Amino acid sequence: MGDLEIRAAVPDDIPAVVALLADDPLGAQRESPDDLGPYLAALERLSADPNQRLVVAVREGRVVGTLQLTIVPGLSRRGSTRSIIEGVRVHADERGSGLGTRFMEWAIEESRRENCQLVQLTSDTARTDAHRFYQRLGFVASHVGFKLQL
Repeated sequence: MGDLEIRAAVPDDIPAVVALLADDPLGAQRESPDDLGPYLAALERLSADPNQRLVVAVREGRVVGTLQLTIVPGLSRRGSTRSIIEGVRVHADERGSGLGTRFMEWAIEESRRENCQLVQLTSDTARTDAHRFYQRLGFVASHVGFKLQL
């Protein structure tokens, strides 16, 4: 797989991260690579929050993946902490290379380091390939998710 670095995203990574987020039919409708201002402001907020990790996977100086990991202290499940994985994207050239698995293993291990008892994620119902991928990693489709657009 070659050398891969997983690290916190920095402002210079934002154009590549937004390009990854926009590089599919769903993301193309939601993201706007033409105006990076909102993304840079979001990175600033995320970087200031110790429970947030926006990370990138970098190979040979090129951003090839991204994900956001959120640590959520809670009262339910006997006061357990959980993590939420969001915005997982792997560059089209890297799909099938094992990068996604390595990336998710990193997020799960980071969750363990934070003493999380549960890792959860949501995936759009249209992303059937992603669903198979998450199931192969041991995730179970145990809940129905709901969203309210504001």
